[in-house]
Amino acid sequence: MSTQAITVENLTKSYGRFRAVDGLTFEVENGEVFGFLGPNGAGKTTTILSMLGIIIPDGGRIQILGMDMAREPLKIKERIGYLPENATVYGELTAWKNLEFFANFYRMSNAEKENRITELLKRVGLWEVRYRKAKTFSKGMKQRLLIAQTLINDPELLILDEPTSGLDPEGAHLVKEVIREAKAEGKTVFFSSHVLSEVEELSDRVGIIVRGKLKAVGPIGDIKRQFMELEGYEIKVETKEPLPEIGHEDITRLERVAPNRAIIFARSDIREWLSKNLSSRGITILSLEIEEPSLEDVFLKTIYGREEK
Repeated sequence: MSTQAITVENLTKSYGRFRAVDGLTFEVENGEVFGFLGPNGAGKTTTILSMLGIIIPDGGRIQILGMDMAREPLKIKERIGYLPENATVYGELTAWKNLEFFANFYRMSNAEKENRITELLKRVGLWEVRYRKAKTFSKGMKQRLLIAQTLINDPELLILDEPTSGLDPEGAHLVKEVIREAKAEGKTVFFSSHVLSEVEELSDRVGIIVRGKLKAVGPIGDIKRQFMELEGYEIKVETKEPLPEIGHEDITRLERVAPNRAIIFARSDIREWLSKNLSSRGITILSLEIEEPSLEDVFLKTIYGREEK
């Protein structure tokens, strides 16, 4: 059995002269949560719709759960759950009828449908309003119903496009819990989001796409280390005694914030050298740590910054 839930190879798609996706290649492992990032117009939605068989790419190959999307789209769709960014519910139908409508697309007995709908409505907190028409729901309640709809077939792979967009904190918390539960159950989650702290919190790995090309992919820690190697290290040091003058060829700037505290900007991780140097001069180190960038720092500086050059 393949260890990849998603394999995208050399995916290309153009609209006239505009190339939305340009030779995109990446893999998503079974059972992992993969965050897909990029600015507006980067090609995220085109990639997702190609993965779902909704858009036919100009070139490349897509495999989902070990099956070729071009050859077995219906079999694939039976095993995935998809939540579009701007999905809507059927307002004239009740919460129960909305889920029943989608359950009818899958091979489920009446008893299985009833049990699944009951389970999901309770899970998303809509059991008490199951017979109310969806048009009377708040945006958050509608999103809860859409989440239940996405899970109706107990999918092996969840593809979520901006799943917390416009939600209140309670609704966003529910979405994150669904993602965590899916991972705990061994399912795979592929999701895009503009909330970078959310991606950092939930993802095992991320992919960053800009102008149709993949700029970075891997565990967040690895991407941050690559960023620091390129942009430099920010090292905070605090000592018991006043800090003496520090000289090293890789130090680009030193900011003293107190007689015994400083922030050192360096081209490499000089903590080991710094520790030995200060200790040899009789200086007691109280703390010595690298200020790790957030995913937002990496995203803004390495993606938007480079694109402006």
